[in-house]
Amino acid sequence: VQLVESGGGLVQAGGSLRLSCATSAFTFDDYAIGWFRQAPGKEREGVSSISKKDGFTRYADSVKGRFTISRDNVKNTVFLQMNSLMPEDTAVYYCAASTPHYSGNYYLGLSPYEYDSWGQGTQVTVSS
Repeated sequence: VQLVESGGGLVQAGGSLRLSCATSAFTFDDYAIGWFRQAPGKEREGVSSISKKDGFTRYADSVKGRFTISRDNVKNTVFLQMNSLMPEDTAVYYCAASTPHYSGNYYLGLSPYEYDSWGQGTQVTVSS
C-alpha cells in the first residue's frame, strides 16, 4: 500500500506550505496517520499525527503552534499546514499509516517504527 505526498517546495523563512497525503488503496479512517521528516544526516523524526477517530492531534514540540494536521476522510487525504517556516524545517517530509498493532481509535504515536505504508516523500526547503 502506498501513500503519496505532495505540496513540498522552496519557501522563504516565515512562509507557508500545505502538504497533502493521499491514497486510493485503503480508507484513511481505519488508521492513524503521521507526518515525519528527515533532514540530511539526521534520523527520521515524528512531526505530527492524527487519530483515526475524532481527529485528535499531536505535535512535536518543535512545530507546535506553527503546524496543523487535519484529515478529510471523504477524500482519503491528510493535510499538514505549515506556517512560520524556519530553515531548520528543511527536510524530506513523509506520511505514513499506523501499523495494525497500533490500531487504537485514539492512537497518536510519533515513532516511525509504529508506522508503515510510507510515501515517497516530498522535499521542503526553507531559505533564510
